[in-house]
Amino acid sequence: MTRFERKELLKGLLFIGPWIFGFLVFTGYPLIASLYYSFTDYDILSDPVWIGGMNYVDMYHDEVFWKALINTLKFSAFAIPLGLVVSLLVAVMLNQQIIGRPVFRTIYFLPSLVPIIASAMIWMWLFNGQHGLINFGLEKIGIDGPNWLNDAKWAMPSLILMSLWGVGNQIVIYLAALQDVPRHLYESAELDGANGLQKLLHVTMPMISPVIYFNMVMGIIGSIQVFVQPYIMFANGGPDRSALFYAVYLFDNAFSYLNMGYACAMAWVMFLIVLGLTLLATQVTKRFVHYAGA
Repeated sequence: MTRFERKELLKGLLFIGPWIFGFLVFTGYPLIASLYYSFTDYDILSDPVWIGGMNYVDMYHDEVFWKALINTLKFSAFAIPLGLVVSLLVAVMLNQQIIGRPVFRTIYFLPSLVPIIASAMIWMWLFNGQHGLINFGLEKIGIDGPNWLNDAKWAMPSLILMSLWGVGNQIVIYLAALQDVPRHLYESAELDGANGLQKLLHVTMPMISPVIYFNMVMGIIGSIQVFVQPYIMFANGGPDRSALFYAVYLFDNAFSYLNMGYACAMAWVMFLIVLGLTLLATQVTKRFVHYAGA
């Protein structure tokens, strides 16, 4: 290596040095520490005691853990496809040449800018069984609305409906992808007699399939980690723990019960679940995802 090359390397290291330091301190060390703590009995206030894999064994026998995991998977099974479909349909409609299109795009994206805690408080009022706006509207059309937040049957559906509040980000991503779909493909489809639905299924969706896949993966990650909404809206996991989510139970173990070792083990299991679901989604959808030029 010449003197000039060493000098250029040193300059590069100086530029990247702060990022490397920040990564090691704020990401690398916490990752390694959490992996170590997951094999210990650690309550934050005292030194960790090595117990091997007992946290993972306890997790396997923990009924509340399985309840939280099943609730989270149920939420994901409905919220992810519902969000993908609704955001895609809205994006397709907003991509049409209509009057006031920029205004409608702004309106659909605005809810995504509302802080999560504030939106959770808004939805608590909307879902209020006695004074909520949703039940008020149902009453006007002769339907006796349920007690959304205090009924075990309706706690999960209320959270799934609320998840649609944040599809604005997906809509924006879809809109960006729709701009890149070549117009001549639609013209060719029209010449072949394709209607609007056929153009959506056979032109639009294949062309933006990488973006659909991206939104699906981000949906998997987000839904498994959902925390704020159930934590704010449902005290102690809701009725019969019907709204107790994985991340909420993890948080309770870490900061309410001070069982940090168990919480770290749960965090690593969460990582493996997200990784497994992402790999599964990749294998299932790879035959449907088409990349330009591939």
